[in-house]
Amino acid sequence: MTRIDDVARLAGVSTATVSRALRGLPTVSAATRRRVLAAAEQLQYAVSPSASRLAGGRTGTIAVVVPRITRWFFGTVVEAVEDFLQQSGYDLLLYNLGGREQTRQRVLRTADLHKRVDAVMLVATPLRPAELTALTRLELPGVTISSGTPVPGWPCVRIDDVGVARTATRHLIDLGHRRIAHITGDPDELAYTTHLDRRRGYRDALRDAGIDPDPYLDVESQFTIGGGARATEELLRRGDPPTAIFAACDEMAMGAMTALRDAGLRVPQDVSVIGVDDHDLASALGLSTIAQPAAEQGRLAARILLDPLHGGPPAPPARRRPDPPGSPVILPTRLIVRESTAPPRAH
Repeated sequence: MTRIDDVARLAGVSTATVSRALRGLPTVSAATRRRVLAAAEQLQYAVSPSASRLAGGRTGTIAVVVPRITRWFFGTVVEAVEDFLQQSGYDLLLYNLGGREQTRQRVLRTADLHKRVDAVMLVATPLRPAELTALTRLELPGVTISSGTPVPGWPCVRIDDVGVARTATRHLIDLGHRRIAHITGDPDELAYTTHLDRRRGYRDALRDAGIDPDPYLDVESQFTIGGGARATEELLRRGDPPTAIFAACDEMAMGAMTALRDAGLRVPQDVSVIGVDDHDLASALGLSTIAQPAAEQGRLAARILLDPLHGGPPAPPARRRPDPPGSPVILPTRLIVRESTAPPRAH
């Protein structure tokens, strides 16, 4: 059975150089790589992925932590990350917290990750002080996606949530709406900052247009279709309904459209609705939205995470403007106008 030593002797290099060349690391010259590949092919030498990982002290596994895998954003990100990792020869170990305190403690406050993974990806996962300390002590490379707790030394990939909300709200204002409601997530449910940033952008856009934010038009619920429906029902119960609703995510916007229909109101003739995400069903429902590149965030974060593990330089940031070191990588979003938004009906 051919061994790596045989390939090294035939190629006239060290076994370490053979290992680096066969793994595609950038520290090997093109000429040396060709020589090694030719020797490996001549000897019919095949690299054992598991043996290569063990020899390098690697597990070949990346931990991905999400609050709730059932949500569109998290599921889309995880699918993109898993596809990228598989193409790169890595496995994904998914930790779905799912609101379970026992799972959270096991994953984020104990050594559960120690020696099981090579790196960690946190997707919109906030950390308590004790969890941040425990994770930092593991000394594993990592990356975060979307809003969450910054981890020292970890890059972050995200969108501009404040800017997203400004754009959505400004679209409604430009159509002529002045009584604009906002339905957003319950901070106790996921406890991350996306809902706070989007609320801030919503209020900033109103103030920029000379409109005072009305607390009666700001309702919290869950980031789900049912949550959006309940929030909209609460808005209607309060009387003097809005002429437009900005929902913090498309699933809530879909729930809002359902509740408005059940109340005998038409979208957009009576109430306009806009969301955030460009969910897979948004186009079918004619939902105006702010499209965010969820899958691209996952792929870019995975690439940023794997490049140092492969011995290469970090992935180049995807920013359009110069930012100070340590700044998050901000991916662009875009407004998609469909049938759910229109000028307010004359009363």
